[in-house]
Amino acid sequence: MKPVLKPEELLAIIGDYEGLIVRSASTVTAQVIEAGKKLMVIGRAGVGIDNIDVNAATQRGIIVVNAPTGNTIAAAEHTIGLMMSLARHIPQANASLKGGQWLKSKYTGIEVRNKTLGIIGLGNIGAAVARRAQGLEMKVIAFDPFVSAERAKQLMVTMVSLEDLFKTSDFITIHTPLNATTKSIITEKEIALMKPSVRIINCARGGLIDEDLLAKAITEKKIAGAALDVFAKEPTTESPLFSKDNVVVTPHLGASTTEAQITSAKDVAEQIVDVLNGRPARYAVNIPFVNADTFAVLSPFMKAAAAAGILLSQLTEGQIKDIRISYDGEIAKYDSAILKASALNGLMGAISEERVNLVNANVVAGKRGISVAEEKNLTCENYASLITLAATTSKGTTTVAATVLRGEPHIVRINDYWLDIVPTDGYTLFSDHLDKPGIIGAVGNITGAANININSMHVSRMKPRGQALMILALDEALPDKVLKQIRAIPGITDAKLVKF
Repeated sequence: MKPVLKPEELLAIIGDYEGLIVRSASTVTAQVIEAGKKLMVIGRAGVGIDNIDVNAATQRGIIVVNAPTGNTIAAAEHTIGLMMSLARHIPQANASLKGGQWLKSKYTGIEVRNKTLGIIGLGNIGAAVARRAQGLEMKVIAFDPFVSAERAKQLMVTMVSLEDLFKTSDFITIHTPLNATTKSIITEKEIALMKPSVRIINCARGGLIDEDLLAKAITEKKIAGAALDVFAKEPTTESPLFSKDNVVVTPHLGASTTEAQITSAKDVAEQIVDVLNGRPARYAVNIPFVNADTFAVLSPFMKAAAAAGILLSQLTEGQIKDIRISYDGEIAKYDSAILKASALNGLMGAISEERVNLVNANVVAGKRGISVAEEKNLTCENYASLITLAATTSKGTTTVAATVLRGEPHIVRINDYWLDIVPTDGYTLFSDHLDKPGIIGAVGNITGAANININSMHVSRMKPRGQALMILALDEALPDKVLKQIRAIPGITDAKLVKF
């Protein structure tokens, strides 16, 4: 554990580590990520991830996790605390009295009861603020294009347009990430819509509001006051807002409670351990999110999709042009993003010089110019659910389909052959041949002479004496010379050795 590191010190040592945990004060740049040759996971012990170059991590196949719920209560309570401080001039009155002045009439405040609180961003923290404001008998309105009407109804919050929120709110609090869309979300145009009595609170991220603009608006009495816990540059001891009497500021204390620090650290540490042990992380920010109930359903199908991709990559010949993934039956009802990532991970993991995993599978496919199309059908003729991968190359199309039976993945189709095999660790021989007496025996003689044991066999055929596919699970790999002998058997069209 190295709690205090300068950027150059982190850069010098990161190559030795598989995992990295940071808080808000540390910046994980693309340069740091590039130097982290062993890095598998980066954890942010908190909500915001703007101090981590997520794109660079994704390109490298590094999972980024955070702790989005660890500081929810702390941040919500701090927001309410700042709102009450603004309404009742608590910090100013405290400083005045400690300075030897009794200025009771100067610090007459307002009640928050029956006032309208406008919340921009109704995520975990925004929702927690809403619940607490309702306990103070406030009217709560919100703007968030990614919150459903049903969710808003559960929270007893009225969803409005951003313009209406600015026009009608007595207090405005912001709870969004900082990105290209939200940066400087409040400009002179928005301030012109507000009541002169409005008070603005920002416990989310510095940069959401321009501090110079806010100071100017307060000076010109276009708004009544502001409270900030975050700043565009941190740490800072200088801001045009610091000299304003009707401004309350704190040094990024939103998550600074004993409980929040413990919870966030525990959440992110558990996820780091999960990732390093090959388990999924609860709050990975750069792979498709799946809630716990859905993940329980999709998890075995993720393995099936990956197995189909692994097999397809080894059976396919020629230059891949495009991939088509079909989801049939019950599985078609679910979001397919993580299944697609699993399939591409299996397909490209063995052929890309880059590390390929669920994080960057789509990115690697795009960089290679591989077109990926998906289709869904709610009906499935043979199985409750079926995932089919078809790769079109310069030499034709190869198809592999998989399903889940008794909780484990099964390969059930290869091109036009329907079969049933369970992918297992080890080597498998796939032989295309003419269905005639002696072929299976000839293959067995060659493997026996090479002292290679066959532990299971499956044969599927189009019709008697027609084309057939033989699948042999082997205890060890076939040497090239043995594989050549098998390919030379009269009637065998092709033979491939596959490793799952």
